Amino acid sequence: MKAFDLVTPATIEQALELLPKGRDPKERERVKLLAGGQDLLGELKDHLVEPDELVNLKRLRGLDGVELAEDGAFAIGALVTIAALEEDEALARAHPMLREAAHSIGSPQIRVLGTVGGNLCQRPRCWYYRHEQAVCLKKGGSECFSYGGMSKYNAILGGGPSYIVHPSDLAPALVALGAEATLRGRAGERKVRLEEFFTLPSEGSVLRENVLAADEILTSVRVPPLPGGGWRSTYLKFKERGSYDFALASVALALRLEAGTVREARLCLGGVAPIPWRCESTEKLLAGRKIDTETCAAAGREALAGAEPLKHNGYKVPLAQGLLTKALFKLAQA
Repeated sequence: MKAFDLVTPATIEQALELLPKGRDPKERERVKLLAGGQDLLGELKDHLVEPDELVNLKRLRGLDGVELAEDGAFAIGALVTIAALEEDEALARAHPMLREAAHSIGSPQIRVLGTVGGNLCQRPRCWYYRHEQAVCLKKGGSECFSYGGMSKYNAILGGGPSYIVHPSDLAPALVALGAEATLRGRAGERKVRLEEFFTLPSEGSVLRENVLAADEILTSVRVPPLPGGGWRSTYLKFKERGSYDFALASVALALRLEAGTVREARLCLGGVAPIPWRCESTEKLLAGRKIDTETCAAAGREALAGAEPLKHNGYKVPLAQGLLTKALFKLAQA
């Protein structure tokens, strides 16, 4: 890998001063943030990024805790490890899907090092993007090779001009829960709904996956309490290997049930789109229904109604529908 300088700031203000000040895309690539490093170190080894400087965030205080506010909201620091998130009992009682999503990530060794912020901001796992010599659209090339090439792991929803899928497991669960991200820059803080943090390839720059500016740091995620009572949630993920693998499709589902009838639903799909894919029309369809075979079939059709599979990934449509059915019956019987 290319040699770089490693700088370890003691405060968030010092870290921000080290970030690029201009809007030049080349300047954006000159400095990279290092947290757990589970994604970044791989990119460095494969020469996908070649920064002059790494800003090590590990010693910044106040970003590595989970706090429960009086209103029932959880503030999750960006440096909280995946393992710590999984082990937080209060968070797991309030939002079981977050523990399940965290547990599904990688291996124990990865979870003990990987961070919440890193998981949300990781780059695509498309094998064309990850191939050092494949200059695809995501790396400044002129085409998305998966569109006419090997597309087994690529998007069936929201694709074009790039057909990557977002690799995060935490993102669908947090989006389904209505989470909000705090971004800190030199000009101060700004709050962004996590659903609006991620961007489609057709929105803005195809080279990016989120709205994080070059001089900003994701510092925390706030998970608000779900309104009303009777909520149940789950995160189901299908992967090729039993561990250390990314989702071919996943379902983050929360239901508020009364006497077996769905009053409210929150649904987000993972592994099928360039962003965590929120299914608001399916949420509306589920409201007022009991969970039975007919409801599950209707929900599956609605959630995948806009799917446009490529040559090798049509299997993701019935796979995602099957996961949704499994999640619905699981919560109905809980």
